[in-house]
Amino acid sequence: MPSPPAVESQCTCFRLRRAARQASQLYDRELAAIGLSLNEYSILRRAQKGTRTLGELAQAAGMDRSTLTRNLKPLLANGLLREARGEDARQRLIKLTPKGERAITQAIPLWQRAQAQMAALYGAAPMQQLNQALDALHEALRPLREAA
Repeated sequence: MPSPPAVESQCTCFRLRRAARQASQLYDRELAAIGLSLNEYSILRRAQKGTRTLGELAQAAGMDRSTLTRNLKPLLANGLLREARGEDARQRLIKLTPKGERAITQAIPLWQRAQAQMAALYGAAPMQQLNQALDALHEALRPLREAA
């Protein structure tokens, strides 16, 4: 009599994390050529949209504040981002620097190469379907984000 599948093998979160880790490694390998990680690149791209508070940037990057703060340290230390105080002295504002803009310009072709590798490995149509499904999942989970 075959044994039932392990509970872990049915875990959606495990599967999402496993795939995300592997995909992140691919992007990280490409971006390493200019000394960035995927998280750092993602933060720079969100900062490119204008000066943001720490909370706004965390939300835009899909990170909690502690993860964002940890990832900001090298970006600030390397002069890719600048920190300022808002009208309220407790408010931290994050702004992209010209050096950060140049890093984004260098990173875009590397990110595009990683995107192309993902599509080549998985297929362009399945990748598009996956992106749509992930967007729908993100939207379906909105009540959990709003309750937090």
